[in-house]
Amino acid sequence: MQHSSDFLKLVEELRPLVKETDVPTIAKRLNNQESFVLIDVREDHEWAYGHIPTALHLSRGIIERDIEKTIPDKNTELVLYCGGGFRSILSAYNLQKMGYINVTSMDGGIRDWINSGYKVTLK
Repeated sequence: MQHSSDFLKLVEELRPLVKETDVPTIAKRLNNQESFVLIDVREDHEWAYGHIPTALHLSRGIIERDIEKTIPDKNTELVLYCGGGFRSILSAYNLQKMGYINVTSMDGGIRDWINSGYKVTLK
């Protein structure tokens, strides 16, 4: 997908303020059954086409509204992903502003997950 220059500029301004990780690290952590909450911030139709097993779905449009009732403990480790790693940066930044102290964005998103050969789950 071709993103607008202003969108990319915003993401790049926020990127240094958000912790990032990569697909292999998250795959290894899931395989080792480490404790963290994986959140897919993509839209409903994207989620329906496939998502990472064990992921929770809180789309970018509702995550700020629903995060406190879904994950009330602001110390919980959260790893967010989207299609390619841009929207997850925006969401992670906002969650940090809301007081969540352990938020990470997965660079490359579901695109890199699939391209790396990892499985997805359909609804």
